[in-house]
Amino acid sequence: MTLWFVRGLRRGVVTTRYPAKPDASAAQLPTPPLFRLAELDLETAGRLAAACPSLALRREPGVLVFDAGACTASGRCQQVAPAAVAPSGVFELAATSRADLVRRIPLIAEAGS
Repeated sequence: MTLWFVRGLRRGVVTTRYPAKPDASAAQLPTPPLFRLAELDLETAGRLAAACPSLALRREPGVLVFDAGACTASGRCQQVAPAAVAPSGVFELAATSRADLVRRIPLIAEAGS
């Protein structure tokens, strides 16, 4: 075991090529939602906020507040409103400020407006 460990250190053996080369399995990771603004009305936003188990979505007057730092990528929002929500495909989130992870998404007044 020790010999194998020392050889690995000497040769620079790694288990993944990330971040130099994207890992193929990353495409199968659950990711935070991407919102389709044209499909996001007041009623849909209310259903999304009610369905979110991590409370990453909340309704405020005229906006849907999305906290990417609290999102667990459960996919429940996509189940509730598949026309308005899709997986973003982005699993690497970094910010220098907690506030940078919170988005305020404007809502349309009525469905189909």
